[in-house]
Amino acid sequence: MAFIDPAKPLATCSPPTCDSCPVAGKIQCHFRPLDLILFLILCLPGFLLGGRAVLNGGGWWFALWLAIILAFFGTVEIRVMCSHCPHYAEHGRFLSCWANHGSPKPWKYRPGPMSFGEKVVFLGGFVLVWGYPLVFFIDLERWFELGLYALCVPGFFMTLKVFYCTRCMNLACPLNGVEPEARQEFSEKNPRVKEAWKM
Repeated sequence: MAFIDPAKPLATCSPPTCDSCPVAGKIQCHFRPLDLILFLILCLPGFLLGGRAVLNGGGWWFALWLAIILAFFGTVEIRVMCSHCPHYAEHGRFLSCWANHGSPKPWKYRPGPMSFGEKVVFLGGFVLVWGYPLVFFIDLERWFELGLYALCVPGFFMTLKVFYCTRCMNLACPLNGVEPEARQEFSEKNPRVKEAWKM
């Protein structure tokens, strides 16, 4: 589950070396442990606040929320979104990216866009995971904590959108914000991606 060699092109990339790659700096093809650590730091406050509210509502409700989180991020999201990412084509049975590091890869790499249904499931999973604690904040009248939660979760997604999604190689993701020129340059270096997108 180690991160891929930063000097080695992606498995989907046609050039034999990353030297003088025009995509470097526009799309992040390689990840470092620091990328994973920063991502975890960003998402942790929302999960801690939400988890506290759900746990105060009862242990069974908390167990159900944990099951939803594990099922979505460990299985469903991998199928509907991650399997479209060029990083999913890397060798090994586990992902080594900055968001789902260590998750299994039970499906084949599926280059190309996500279907409408996959996008609905993907975005619906986010609503379920982060919407679930809202019931407990309101029921327990934890208004201050709800206010913090209402800042942390949108803040997490806004930070992702600005600093991560604008350089992400998973062009299929609905949150992807890579510029059209960079998308085209990336597809030229990755023939399987280009063919799947018909670019």
